[in-house]
Amino acid sequence: MSMSDSPTSSIRGSELASDFTVSLDIDKRMYREDIAGSIAHAEMLGKQGIVSSEDVEAIIGGLRRIREEIEAGEFEWKPELEDIHINVEARLYELIGDAAGRLHTARSRNDQVATDARLYVKRIAGECRALCRGLQRALLDRAEENVTTIVPGYTHLQRAQPVSFGHVMMAYYEMFGRDAEAFGSARATADVLPLGSGALAGATYPLDREYVAERLGFSAVSANSMDAVSDRDFILDFIFAAAKTMTHLSRLCEDIVIWSSEEFGFIQLSDAYSSGSSMMPQKRNPDYAELIRGKSGRVFGSLVSALTTLKGQPLTYNRDLQEDKPPLMDAYDTVIGCLSAARGMIAEMTVSIDRMDGASQGRDILATDYADHLVRDHGMPFREAYVRVAAHTRGESIGDIEFPDLSAAESVAARDVAGGTAPGRVREAIMQAYGELGSARLSGEW
Repeated sequence: MSMSDSPTSSIRGSELASDFTVSLDIDKRMYREDIAGSIAHAEMLGKQGIVSSEDVEAIIGGLRRIREEIEAGEFEWKPELEDIHINVEARLYELIGDAAGRLHTARSRNDQVATDARLYVKRIAGECRALCRGLQRALLDRAEENVTTIVPGYTHLQRAQPVSFGHVMMAYYEMFGRDAEAFGSARATADVLPLGSGALAGATYPLDREYVAERLGFSAVSANSMDAVSDRDFILDFIFAAAKTMTHLSRLCEDIVIWSSEEFGFIQLSDAYSSGSSMMPQKRNPDYAELIRGKSGRVFGSLVSALTTLKGQPLTYNRDLQEDKPPLMDAYDTVIGCLSAARGMIAEMTVSIDRMDGASQGRDILATDYADHLVRDHGMPFREAYVRVAAHTRGESIGDIEFPDLSAAESVAARDVAGGTAPGRVREAIMQAYGELGSARLSGEW
């Protein structure tokens, strides 16, 4: 086949190369995955005797040079070639001639792009999991510093009971631990090789799919060629993990906004994560926290977009699937920035122990403790004790019942149950968490 007869020549002149169908700006971000998949495929074609060793050597050499050109910023991306796959193939023709045409043997763009996307999700899911672990470490360090720092705990944003601020930090540690696991699950869902499925029905060549899976680091090969080229559940799983993480980040940032307000004054954000007002010189605004809280909606929108794209598609591949990557990549870009910013805010914030302690004083915040006192020391049913203490907090007379002097610190220490806010229990949770993060680091998660 001559250069003028190559498949890419006909594609260049096709109406499909209009701006409407071009996906290059999005999918060129997967260049590493695309080239890695092509190299592994070429190696397998050579191993199986489907393509000569000379052609395989030329193909792999050309692909490696293309990767170097991209990384050096020297590769000429051509939008008229529509996507990354044809751009790479066209450049390969320029470099090695007709041997480039053998690379696509036993491969369709359908299973090629599915492979690229799975490799990409495996990589970015691992990055996001590591960032969750980093945020957990920042929360854990602040928890350890504040085991005995007392702060009001809230329900309905009303002061409820005194708790350890270390316990508060560990609540968020637990949330982001679940998020790390969710990204790990998304990575596992993506860990299946679709290459070898062809356009939808498989291939007529003696492929060694397990060899390709091993070369690319996949733990399994797909069981059904039709599902393999059309499945994007792994993308949904990643975006859902990102959306759930953004939910937790938004909750954390809502607390940060509240805690840093003048009315609360529990924390002060560093100058790196806050800014002054354009008009009012006395103010410091929690810009980063507010932006993270706002960006959560962006990722939620990506999830809805991906679900809607997939919901009406018949088997197997449809061009709609080109629209799976913009929400995936936007969700990834958003969540990694927000996780990094949140880690910085937590690591650099100043905790106002005096303000927290002052807000934890007073008899009302100990009302539950007084009800428990009536139950334990007076044998009163809890519901009756609840009514008596409620009346007492309203200033009503409840007879000759006297309540003991009790401090917020004693109230916190009394919650000495597994998962409770007593300092000893919080320290136990912190020590266990350090072990968890150590194991995560050893396993390569972080």
